[in-house]
Amino acid sequence: MSPAMLRESGEDYLLSIWGGAGLIGASGHGPPKAKPSDPARLSATASVFCHAGHEEDDIANQVSERLPSALGTIVVVDAGMHWDNPTAYGIEQVKKTAAELVKLIVEAKKNTSS
Repeated sequence: MSPAMLRESGEDYLLSIWGGAGLIGASGHGPPKAKPSDPARLSATASVFCHAGHEEDDIANQVSERLPSALGTIVVVDAGMHWDNPTAYGIEQVKKTAAELVKLIVEAKKNTSS
């Protein structure tokens, strides 16, 4: 997929994901909150801003909801990817790789905190 950079900002994180012709297409912000049905578990509802003509909002939303829930802290995501004429399969692969990136970050952060 694309390169990524995770930066700590105090207890919070800024994650940049880019690929192809790098740019900033969408930004997501996901603060964690307790689930109403189970206050011991966290969830996040992302707020996403997508620039006109860009389609990175799905990835910004996906990552901005999953990482804060798993890490228990605010995560801001900036996603920027551009390939000319991507196929549906290619887009799915980018989304799967973004989900895999989330898993790797969560595993790495859990290993460093234990």
